[in-house]
Amino acid sequence: MLKTLYTAGLFIAASCMFGNTAKAQLKGFSIGPYVEAGTPVGDFKDTHNTGFGGGLNADIKLIAGFGVTGSAGFMYFPGKTYTYFGGGGTELTAKAESLKALPVRVGLKYKFGFPLLYVKAEGGTATFVGGDGDNYKGTAAIFAPGLGIRFLGLDVEAKYEVWFKNDNRGFFGLKAGYNF
Repeated sequence: MLKTLYTAGLFIAASCMFGNTAKAQLKGFSIGPYVEAGTPVGDFKDTHNTGFGGGLNADIKLIAGFGVTGSAGFMYFPGKTYTYFGGGGTELTAKAESLKALPVRVGLKYKFGFPLLYVKAEGGTATFVGGDGDNYKGTAAIFAPGLGIRFLGLDVEAKYEVWFKNDNRGFFGLKAGYNF
């Protein structure tokens, strides 16, 4: 009986010690859903309307205010009807194909001394899905610098994102998520 109580006591003590250690390690990691909207700029705005999407975001805290971020999601930019001039100087009308992509990003985040504000730079790939034209197939490289605020679990970020493939597609975006 005494041996059983001793073993149970050791098990409870070990659980408390390792449970606190595990909790401290998990505190530096958060994951959660996000939604975002993007307003095209440059030539991209001539052919596409404001896009929207969503996905899953993760943050891992490092040292001295630095952190690693990652996200995977879906973005959709509806095509718009636009006019252009043909070979004989005639004005023609066309409808751009909608752009659908699966962006995967990883990056580095730095929180300022003021704990709510951060800057972030991400890179990755956007895989185009469901497109017919050559510009709507394949994979593009991504670069996305941003500035954000995180309060408790709510994370709001303003960013500029550009996708590099044949012709560049850039947009100003607003991303909002909640991390657990």
